Amino acid sequence: MEERERVPGGSERDTERTCHHTYEKLLPGLRDLDALLKGAGVSSVEELFADIPPELRIQGCALPDGMAECELVEHMRRLLCANKTSRDILSFLGAGYYRTYIPAAVKAVTSRSELYTAYTPYQAEASQGMLQALFEFQSMVCELTGMEVTNTSMYDGPTALGEAALMAARITKKKEIIIPRSLHWEKAEVLRTYARGPGLRVRELPFDLRTGKTDWSSLKGMLGADTAAVVVSNPNVFGVWEEEAPELRGIIGDALLIADVNPLSLGIARAPGDYGADIVVGEGQPLGNPLSFGGPSFGILATRKRFVRDMPGRLIGMTRDAEGRRAFCMTLQTREQHIRRAKATSNICSNEALCAIAAAAYLSVLGRRGLRQLGISLATKARELARALGRNEGIESPLFEGSHFNEFVIRSSVSMKSVCAHAARHGILAGVRLRPRYPELGFSLLVTVSEAHTREDFERLASVLRGVRE
Repeated sequence: MEERERVPGGSERDTERTCHHTYEKLLPGLRDLDALLKGAGVSSVEELFADIPPELRIQGCALPDGMAECELVEHMRRLLCANKTSRDILSFLGAGYYRTYIPAAVKAVTSRSELYTAYTPYQAEASQGMLQALFEFQSMVCELTGMEVTNTSMYDGPTALGEAALMAARITKKKEIIIPRSLHWEKAEVLRTYARGPGLRVRELPFDLRTGKTDWSSLKGMLGADTAAVVVSNPNVFGVWEEEAPELRGIIGDALLIADVNPLSLGIARAPGDYGADIVVGEGQPLGNPLSFGGPSFGILATRKRFVRDMPGRLIGMTRDAEGRRAFCMTLQTREQHIRRAKATSNICSNEALCAIAAAAYLSVLGRRGLRQLGISLATKARELARALGRNEGIESPLFEGSHFNEFVIRSSVSMKSVCAHAARHGILAGVRLRPRYPELGFSLLVTVSEAHTREDFERLASVLRGVRE
């Protein structure tokens, strides 16, 4: 690569660069299109794509001429500069995906070549380090959730919930799943999609408009002989704790209790296994995985040992080799590729190995005390921000009386669309609008705090919202 010389006389010419790594060098066959077409047995590009109906073809692409690799890299960098990340803008977005500080040690672990794969190794027993890392992940999730077994992760939180519903139907031989309306709407949609194939019915419990908690008083009337499972989301989509969750086990009888959790909350909340949950699911992204255009992330699915053969996914176990040394192996993988299809628990048994290992590293670095301190910090900051916003005229904050974790709902007399647009002009993403999903809440917004937020951030948001007018 070389730079052009300066223009004599002092003026400076643009630092235009030329690159020797042209596409002609990288793909020399492209020099002779006619030869390529002849080799394909056609006389033109049109003939090459003749099998595609004309109405489905793109009539030309407005693409620039080909660039050399180094020019393309610079071009893409310039385009990417238009993106704003959570580091560039003050963000209070959450609703399932959360920004947490990721210690450098996590990246150091996940960058190691022996672990750097998004997939479970197929020569499993030859990858003892990977298996041990996943075994450690399973052990930590079991401790965190209070359950006895967990798999090595699912695609994400919503698919973990869908798989849990199918699992409950297999175990109970029943066809009905009861979910709260305060379950995250995307999780509910994925669950309904899962339920469509096997013909499961999904019924919905209302929530209390005053507290934001699920109205469990109507649960008894909804339970029937065909109820396979009841889902509790704790904290729910409004960030509110479902404090009655420990009482559900005694109400639902033979139906299974599925707990959907925010894993960050388990540093300060009671483990679902301690109050009788049969299956615990959750979105694992907050555990050491960054926000990255919505993914990749991973799902948590843990359960009781007696249900292990109905659990989808892979299970890593610890054993002894022929010489008595500690070893790790794939203990269970009820995948349709390995067993009879009719016996498979799921057609997705893949896992997000690297994300799960990041979670194991994250939990190892934080430790029990660190996770608890993080939970306390998030809950404290959320209350502080709620009070700060509540001092603004025309804003109800927090909207619900129920105690909340790291996020809460506010309501304004002004359209939240206007509020968010106003805040965005001041470099702030104020939150997630709820009116499209919960019109009964009026102009409402879900606001989330992270450990990185400061009091100055809170005052900045409060000040900007103070200036909103119709």
